[in-house]
Amino acid sequence: QVHVVESGGGLVQPGGSLRLSCVGSGSSFMFYDMGWYRQAPGKQREWVATIASTGVINYGNSVKGRFTISGDSAKNTVYLQMNSLNPEDTAVYYCNGRQGAYEVWGQGTQVTVSS
Repeated sequence: QVHVVESGGGLVQPGGSLRLSCVGSGSSFMFYDMGWYRQAPGKQREWVATIASTGVINYGNSVKGRFTISGDSAKNTVYLQMNSLNPEDTAVYYCNGRQGAYEVWGQGTQVTVSS
């Protein structure tokens, strides 16, 4: 079973960029559907993007065209490149791994977009 740890969050100005990383241990990401979710204060957790074990990639409508999810199997790491950030992107970002009935979440990394 895989365990995941996120990093890369921080404070960025509107229009800026950040890259989040999700490093896995215990098992290879190759066999998991890996995704990013986010949760803003007072709001429900929102799906951001997924890269499936098949390689298929999907994005939520609010980030399509601005965010890019990718994976590096050699490093067992999934990335979320976030460009053209705006204050509405402020949230805790979580990495998620899913294989059948098994699901794992990271502890989250804070992203704050503010001038």
